[in-house]
Amino acid sequence: MVGTLERTKRTSAAVAASVAPRKATRRRDSPWLDVLAPVIAFVLLIVVWKAVVVVGGYKPFLLPPPETVARSFWDTLRDGILWPHLRTTLTEAGYGAVAGIAVAFALGYVLVHIPLLDRALSPVIAGCQAMPIVAIAPIFILWFGTGLLPKILICALIVFFPTLVTWMIGLRAIEPDLIGVANLAGANRWQILRYVEVPLALPSLLGGVRIAFTLSVIGAVVGEFVSARQGLGYLLKQAEFLYDTPLKFVALFCLMAISAFGYLIVALLERLLLSWED
Repeated sequence: MVGTLERTKRTSAAVAASVAPRKATRRRDSPWLDVLAPVIAFVLLIVVWKAVVVVGGYKPFLLPPPETVARSFWDTLRDGILWPHLRTTLTEAGYGAVAGIAVAFALGYVLVHIPLLDRALSPVIAGCQAMPIVAIAPIFILWFGTGLLPKILICALIVFFPTLVTWMIGLRAIEPDLIGVANLAGANRWQILRYVEVPLALPSLLGGVRIAFTLSVIGAVVGEFVSARQGLGYLLKQAEFLYDTPLKFVALFCLMAISAFGYLIVALLERLLLSWED
């Protein structure tokens, strides 16, 4: 049975490749280029930043130069101030992203396979996206307290919708004939999901996951703005209260680093899981 399903999986991939537009042959760049390109872009950003400060003559409290921000980063790192805030935001964003993706995966599968439920719930889900997260966050704080849970729920809420949409688009793009082939082979619902639907919808799903991990950081910061005693959002508020612009830049760059790290991890996962496409 497993051998039959494996053949079905290969057949599905072949048929999908034949009906899809021909992709241009992927050029396999050097792995070193993948590492060097972001580094070069970051160095150019620092150079432009320094040039803007020098040419514009900005005071440090308006736009601090890179070396001042680097000194502030080192001071907070040396004094043990930065790591607890960084760890808190990472925890909130990570758990929130996983929770939002899991719920979107399950609900998206149900909606695609039950059209009546899809017609009933999809407008409601889309309408809920019009509610600003900054208005929902205080309600979550009231309901669930000031601990970790409301921040995780806020992150999950932000992550949920883009993941749901991309997953459903991927599932609906699968040719019905491929599902029919799997049914004829005697596959049950779980086996069709594993051997046909997930492999063929995976590129679309991973695109949503890549967006989700970057958005989850925004959710964590919004929750920390509303009520928190730790986290990079809380550190941003403290820096604003103290008029410490270099510290604010440190928190902002840490948020950028978290988002970039999550993006690169998903990109690496995508390359590994989709290697069969090459």
